[in-house]
Formats: sequence, C-alpha cells, structure tokens
Amino acid sequence: MRIEDFDYELPESLIAQKPARKRDASRLLVVHRDKKADGTWDEKRVDHRHFYDNLEYPKDADCRVFNHHKVIPARRYGTKSVKDAKSTQPGAKAEFLLIKRAGGSFESTNRGDLWEVMVRPGRRLKPGDEVLFSGPGSDVPDGPVLKAQILDYGQDGTRIVKFEYDGIFMERLEEIGSMPLPPYIERPSEDADKERYQTVYCREEGSVAAPTAGLHFTDELLEAAAAMGVELAYVTLHVGIGTFRPVKVDNIEEHHMHFEEYSISEEAAGAINRAKREGRRIISVGTTSTRTVESAAYFDESAQRSDGSKGIWQVRAGSDSTGIFIYPGYEWKIVDSLITNFHLPKSTLLMLISALYDREKILEVYDEAVHEKYRFFSYGDAMFIE
Repeated sequence: MRIEDFDYELPESLIAQKPARKRDASRLLVVHRDKKADGTWDEKRVDHRHFYDNLEYPKDADCRVFNHHKVIPARRYGTKSVKDAKSTQPGAKAEFLLIKRAGGSFESTNRGDLWEVMVRPGRRLKPGDEVLFSGPGSDVPDGPVLKAQILDYGQDGTRIVKFEYDGIFMERLEEIGSMPLPPYIERPSEDADKERYQTVYCREEGSVAAPTAGLHFTDELLEAAAAMGVELAYVTLHVGIGTFRPVKVDNIEEHHMHFEEYSISEEAAGAINRAKREGRRIISVGTTSTRTVESAAYFDESAQRSDGSKGIWQVRAGSDSTGIFIYPGYEWKIVDSLITNFHLPKSTLLMLISALYDREKILEVYDEAVHEKYRFFSYGDAMFIE
C-alpha cells in the first residue's frame, strides 16, 4: 500500500488548540461495523453522540484496556554554556525535548541521568557542549537547576545527554519543564495543560505524549463503567520518538517503527485473558493500549473457552519493548473494538485504525467528521469503532 492511500483533506480550523470545557463533553462519532454474509463489510453506519454517551454501547460486560502512563514535563528551554570565561555575552538559547531515559530513574538522587533528547537548534548543539537550565523567569539565577552535557549523537538527529542536578530528578523537571504539546498545537504550554494533557488515571511516569483517547474519561465515567460490570485493565506503554516522526517511504510496508517499552501486570493480563476465554469484547482505549496488548499476544493451545473448546489468543504479563507496526492486512489477536481520537493524515495511527475496519470506509468516516466539524488530533473529539 502507498502512503497516499492514507491521505485526506483537513481544514486547519478543525485542529483543536485546546481541550473541550469538560473532558466527557467532547463529541463521539460511533462507527458500527456490519458484515455481509460473504464476510465483506456492509455500508458504514455512524452515530453522532457525545463522549459521556459511550457507556450506552456495552456488550456482555466488556473489558476495556487503558494505558495509564503519565506524561512528564519533558520540554524545557535553556542556555548554551559559554566556554570563553572572559565573554560577557549570554549563550545561545536551546530547546530540549526528553524522549527516552537511558539511565537513572525519576526518583533518583544520583547525579548523571542519561537521556535521549531532541534538540533545537540541532546544528549548534554538538557532543561536548553544555546547556544550563534555570527556574522559570530567572534571568540571573543563583545557579542552574539542571546542567546537561551532550555526550553523543543519537538516532534520527537526537542527542545522548547526561543531566546533573541536586535533589530528585522529577522535582527538578517540575520546576523548569513544560508539557510537551504536539507541534500542531500552535501555542505555548499553559498551567492548565498540566492537568488536561494528562488522563485522570495516569500513574506510570515516563512518556512524552498523552494517550489522547483516554483524555475524555472522567472519574465518574470510570466508576459508572465498573458499576455496569465493565472490567477495567491498565497497561503501560511509554510513547517514544516514533510519535514525532512521519512516514517517509512511499510503500508503507517499508516503514519501521521505533521501539517503545511496555509492561502488563499480572492483574491486567488476568482480566484481559479472562475476557477472551469468556468471549467478551476487548475494547482498547487508544492506539498505545492496542499496540501493547497486540505485542504481548501469544496463542495458548491449552486455554479453554467458556464453551469448552480449547485454544485462544492470550496476553503475557511482564515487561518488554515493541516496534509493532499495524496496518491493513494485520491479523488481530486481542483487540475487538477501539476508542480513539482522529489522527493525522498519512500517519501510522491512521493506518492502525484502517486495519481494524476498512481503509476506504475509515476515510469516508473522516470525511463525514470534517463535514460535521469534529475537532481533530490530541485535544479533539473521539471515535468509537464498535
């Protein structure tokens, strides 16, 4: 398949710059997938609802899978250290976006955490350079909150950086960092983003992008789902640099995803596997949850279904990394349905949802969403591929 097969026209006015006033007040486009007797897809049917209506579509106590990673304030602005001690000129400005930790931990009090970082301006920041980060609004700080020494070049233009600091690393990040909003949100990060660019159920720190389908859920919605008998399973996938990289090949099968770390607890695996054995629907909330459980899938020949037959796909608990790339033609193992936002043209995320339904029908749905003026991307509205 060609990259052009996943293109569509989107007016810039429909790219959401801020979230809806209330999380669950976002609109929800429900896509009903119906198959003909010959196994091909029937004409699409859609409902135009609001997100707080999504619990009207349960079936037999579904299991919903959420990614509960927590976004860190990964974007920060510093000043390149001037090596000439006699110079009175300030160093050049530098922007860092932390991508992936290569050593240390968020609770670490040791100096010398290693990170893979996207930097601007890339041409001016080379191995051996030092960048200083101070607190917000401090032109003449008593001293930097963080020092960053560039050690080496990383993949795709990134840098390997060693941070030096006093205290706890996460506290230093909170002092000087801002939320890493995507580039299509054309405004500076605000204090409100620290809450709204985060799910209400976030827990595991380490990601540089939110699991945006989960941004629509409220505590009340989750409590209502549990009261209805819906089983809630939480997994973790830390979003990496691949989120920021476009597909650069014409033939999508030649595209390679960056590897990202994930983990599935025994409790979450038990909930998902129990639902699979009992024939209940697995509804993945977001593409990161989808990629996590599909990456951890294995065929258990001894697992017994509720009807007595044996052999079923299950998920394995534990931690690993994945570079799974899901596009049309993929054979699904775990996920039955998907709640997701509207994705960028020609993106791997659009390819993923096209694998769950029909590519042409997905593009028809997107055209309808544009016509109905749905809001797109991270802070936009949602769709439920039922």
